[in-house]
Amino acid sequence: MKITALQLSTLPLSNKKLRDYIGKAKKDGAKVVVLGEYVLNNFFKELVKLQKNMIYIQSRQKIEALETYAKEFDIHIVAPIVIVDNEKIYKAIGRFSPNESEFKNQEFLINYNHWDEESFFDNEIHNKISVMTFSINGLNFAVIFGFEIHFDHIWLEIIKANTDVVLIPSASTFGSNQRWNEILKTRAFLNSLYILRVNRVGSYEDEGSFWNFYGETYLINPDGFIEESIESYENMLTVNVDIKELREINSSWKFKEYLKKRDLI
Repeated sequence: MKITALQLSTLPLSNKKLRDYIGKAKKDGAKVVVLGEYVLNNFFKELVKLQKNMIYIQSRQKIEALETYAKEFDIHIVAPIVIVDNEKIYKAIGRFSPNESEFKNQEFLINYNHWDEESFFDNEIHNKISVMTFSINGLNFAVIFGFEIHFDHIWLEIIKANTDVVLIPSASTFGSNQRWNEILKTRAFLNSLYILRVNRVGSYEDEGSFWNFYGETYLINPDGFIEESIESYENMLTVNVDIKELREINSSWKFKEYLKKRDLI
């Protein structure tokens, strides 16, 4: 199955570029298109300065556009989106299919002095962790946010869902690429699955500090190797997820089989 990752910065209000990229993905034979974090909406540090009604309008326009393009191109689109509902603001993942749309709030939000999403968004803090999952043509997908890769409880839910492909929209910066690479290669290998990491590009300058979103979108195979990648500029990457390779690697290493024998998944 082909999947297209769109490595973009925050999109303009006009949806022309978005439609053009999704159209290209369709021509490439993609069944799924994935966008990075803070592409449909402004980056977080800019977002906190916007009025709530402006965030609502921005998100509403993008949601309506993606619902239209999913039907028009008969394709599934996965993208982070900020939801404004009853005066509250939530950070969520949206999945737009030809027949329906669904949204899942992020479970773990960044809470650092320089980047405090947890205090801004109204996402509930609880102990009932779940991930967005869906299936297409026999492949099981899970979707998580970039920050969530650090938490074992997220990966336990991914394993329980018998996941084949994990889609990870991110907004990684500050030269963290080597750490990301090692974490995700290990996660892919130990859990015998594909990982498509989609990082945004662009920059933000804040009180003397420069935030560079370095891209480096890539596909990691179940053996833990980066198969395909793109560099640090606006671009798209269409990859192929091979069900046969996935089954062969699962059969070879048998990590999931050990868990099933013990009734752990």
